[in-house]
Amino acid sequence: MIIVTGAAGFIGSCLIKKLNSGNFNALVAVDKFDNVEKNKNLEGARLKEKVDRDEFMTWLDKHHENVEFIFHIGARTDTAEFDMGLLHKLNTEYSKAIWERCARYQVPLVYASSAATYGLGEQGYNDDESTIGALKPLNPYGLSKQEFDAWALSQNNKPFYWAGLKFFNVYGPNEYHKGRMASVILHAFRQINATGKMKLFKSHNPKYKDGGQMRDFVYVKDVVDVCCHLMHHRKGSGIYNLGSGKARTFLDLTRNVFNAMEKKEDIEFIDTPVDIRDKYQYFTEANMEKLKSIGYGKPFSTLEEGVADYVKNYLMKGQRHY
Repeated sequence: MIIVTGAAGFIGSCLIKKLNSGNFNALVAVDKFDNVEKNKNLEGARLKEKVDRDEFMTWLDKHHENVEFIFHIGARTDTAEFDMGLLHKLNTEYSKAIWERCARYQVPLVYASSAATYGLGEQGYNDDESTIGALKPLNPYGLSKQEFDAWALSQNNKPFYWAGLKFFNVYGPNEYHKGRMASVILHAFRQINATGKMKLFKSHNPKYKDGGQMRDFVYVKDVVDVCCHLMHHRKGSGIYNLGSGKARTFLDLTRNVFNAMEKKEDIEFIDTPVDIRDKYQYFTEANMEKLKSIGYGKPFSTLEEGVADYVKNYLMKGQRHY
């Protein structure tokens, strides 16, 4: 059996569909399953069992001998969430409980970290584990992920194979339930459809022009390809960046959405919300050499390729799900 936590969420549900496409059908989906919109992501998925998140540790203690691999993708991912107690419980402590069982039962583990751990990027965006203790996340979400990364590295008891993946700005099908936290591609598609224009945040940093803020946007299909590669090869335990390796501007992104929709470009700039303004990353770019060094050689989708596939083959066709 292969376990996927956060199974009804964005990346978790895409990973399940990817595993199904490889004829992996003995899958155990772990989530709360209390969100009707999220649950649509699992329609058509071939699953052995669904397990409530709160009951998973008990389930794992009972069934661990039959578990071959765990993908721990589930987390509270809202970067505007400031309840540190909630984030500590759901992101840090829950992950520790899974790690400890994987170490005890010798089950390999891939878990979701985040590029939010890099903060403003003062230390760069290199996944060198010796620098992880010096990172300064900008929000409680990033801090919860940082705390677990640091804790994992400090442990003497480890799963025989494990990898933490620092997801950068992931976009693609199955993110429709995420509301404010959905990718800019989805927001752009919806705004352009409704109004014919797209609103982008102004820059409040003199080093960047309006729309010139840069992020490493990575297509979810590439993310799940990496996850499956690690499951099959299990080489080089550690923490890895998972981005495209190429920073692009929000203007580039938005123009690609207009192009994919075959609409005339119309972009307006608005103030960045005050509650996130001082915690806003103006530049992220994953150094991907470490992942390549353990044998991952498949090219990542360019922004043009990823946006065109997402918009034309999913959003415009109403083919919502991966």
